[in-house]
Amino acid sequence: MNHDRIDDILEQWQRESPQLDLSALAVTGRVLRIARLLEKHRESILAGYGLAVWSFDMLATLRRQGPPYQLKPTDLYDLLMLSSGAMTNRIDRLEKDGLVVRLRDPSDRRSVSVQLTLKGIELMDTVMPVLFNRENQLLEQFTKAETQAFTKLLRQFLLEFDPNGR
Repeated sequence: MNHDRIDDILEQWQRESPQLDLSALAVTGRVLRIARLLEKHRESILAGYGLAVWSFDMLATLRRQGPPYQLKPTDLYDLLMLSSGAMTNRIDRLEKDGLVVRLRDPSDRRSVSVQLTLKGIELMDTVMPVLFNRENQLLEQFTKAETQAFTKLLRQFLLEFDPNGR
């Protein structure tokens, strides 16, 4: 069997503290490492389109809402798990780039929605197939059954860790 960096860490801990149960580290260490590597992979793809992971996440969240591709800022920051201050700055940057626009509610001038512009929709419709195709290529090493089993286990783990993570 191949050896990875997490195996090295596990061996070091086993040598230094053999009484420790390292089963969780064997899983969480790999999950964390994979998450970092996937984020770097995603960053490298998105950079070619002038996007960062955060901007893609925001634009993709709006795009998957369906027409008219808009949400209130509070809904956006809830979905993206951000503070309202961070959300305001991000909306400002995307608005400056012409990817979103703020729309005032005619019946309540205090209420605003954030909507994808045509430029934002076109960018998402260009980027998403490329990104998802490249990410699917990473899973080609697994059979369909393995991918389904992996998905099931990850969902189970995530829901146990974050039961309200809907």
